[in-house]
Amino acid sequence: MSELTTVEVRPATMRDAAKIAELYAATAKEAFKTMQTGAKVLPVPEEKNTVYWREAIEYTEPQVQVAVDGSKIVGFVGYDRSRDKGTPNTLGEIWDIYVDAAYWGKGVGLALWDAAREGLQEEGCTHVSIWVPIANDRAMRFHELAGFKREMSSAKTVPMGPVKVEEIRLKQPL
Repeated sequence: MSELTTVEVRPATMRDAAKIAELYAATAKEAFKTMQTGAKVLPVPEEKNTVYWREAIEYTEPQVQVAVDGSKIVGFVGYDRSRDKGTPNTLGEIWDIYVDAAYWGKGVGLALWDAAREGLQEEGCTHVSIWVPIANDRAMRFHELAGFKREMSSAKTVPMGPVKVEEIRLKQPL
């Protein structure tokens, strides 16, 4: 494992929106390089641009926290109540969690997960879920090591850029 990096996790500010959007696009592109999608074009989602993150930060939907190494944003997490229909109000959801590829394996994801868990517990959530592309081995391994369990019956196909990707919901108690 790589040497651990000490980062500060703090609530995102409006000034962070552009960097979050940039990190989202770059990290998604890096993550999808390892996925077998059959597409010649990497399925990098474009819908989460600076405007999306600015609104998320302003309205806290989702709540957004960033990991910073010095003054550099190296990761972020967005979390709130579950968006899935029919779920109880006590089910939280990690909407997004991304870490700069240069910081993978250095504890940044764990620091972000800890911040999200604490935030969801403060909101009264007793369980948390996340949707992960089945072919994203790195993300799947990270969440399973963090205690998430796959809900096999939840698998679904979703459009992601020019391709369709199989996703599965993972869940755990808080």
